[in-house]
Amino acid sequence: MNGYQRTMAALSGEWPDRRPVMLHNFMMAAREAGVSMREFRSNPAAIARCFIQSVETYGYDGIVVDVDTATLAGACGVPVYLPEDEPAICKAPRLASLSDVDELPPVRVEGYPGVQVWLEAVRQLRRYFGSEILVRGNCDQSPFALASMVAGAEPWMIALMDADCHASVERLLDWCGEATVQFIRLMADAGAHMISNGDGPAGPSLIAPRLYERFAWRWEQRCAAESHRLGLPYMLHICGKTESILDGMAATGSDALELDYKTNPARAREILGERVTFTGNIDPTGVLAQGTPEGVEEKVRELLDVFAGTPRLIINAGCAIPATTPPANLRALIRAANQ
Repeated sequence: MNGYQRTMAALSGEWPDRRPVMLHNFMMAAREAGVSMREFRSNPAAIARCFIQSVETYGYDGIVVDVDTATLAGACGVPVYLPEDEPAICKAPRLASLSDVDELPPVRVEGYPGVQVWLEAVRQLRRYFGSEILVRGNCDQSPFALASMVAGAEPWMIALMDADCHASVERLLDWCGEATVQFIRLMADAGAHMISNGDGPAGPSLIAPRLYERFAWRWEQRCAAESHRLGLPYMLHICGKTESILDGMAATGSDALELDYKTNPARAREILGERVTFTGNIDPTGVLAQGTPEGVEEKVRELLDVFAGTPRLIINAGCAIPATTPPANLRALIRAANQ
């Protein structure tokens, strides 16, 4: 099996020849290729070159095409800070007040330069690798997470708790949902083998499970359904300790869940069963960036033991891998996964 076949087997619940490795390593790949984050976010050829070099250096199975968590927000008019050698971040909300949601014009993300950079990078990677290595097009933020950027994190969280604001909350979610779905369609057209979104603010670290079910779940389900309509598997990522919402995350119809290291793998295995492929969840900082090769191998072996009875496992970090991760630790992860 090649990397694409290996990963697709795990996504569809079939046994691969060995456990696939899909790395969320864009910052490390850029650093090792001598590319600044400013160049990375603005030059699709640089993105493709970084990932090509990384795959050919380490020999893993799936690329996560990611640039930052602010591109889709920028396409929605949120002011974005673009540092020289760090991923972009949102500077301020677009809305002065959530009540201004009705003044938002129809969203069109295709014209935003940053979106086009992501899409062209995917095209170039597909031309280079074909269907030898799986290319996962990360479509940045899910609608709930995107809405928190458009409205501002604090006003957004306050509005979720105020029934008088819920009509405006729903209208903003619909507006942001249209932006996310547009990005998914564009990514599919660019040739991505699979689609993913992150919905970090929807996790139990920030909101109660009942609020997740009330406001975030519906749009996560629609994003998965849109990806499936386009013929592509879908992966959902939520940060933090997610055991209390794992059943709901699986019920979105996602083919895979990319889970943070704070989520207990054994508990996840119990809850998810054979419904969804578990992706992750090695601690990117404490184990990969700051640990030893021996410690990395130990954590991978623990995952292999937990998921020994199912093909539904893709080895990855629980979130983005820091740029400063020692190459020996990344090699240890891949070596342990290949055993």
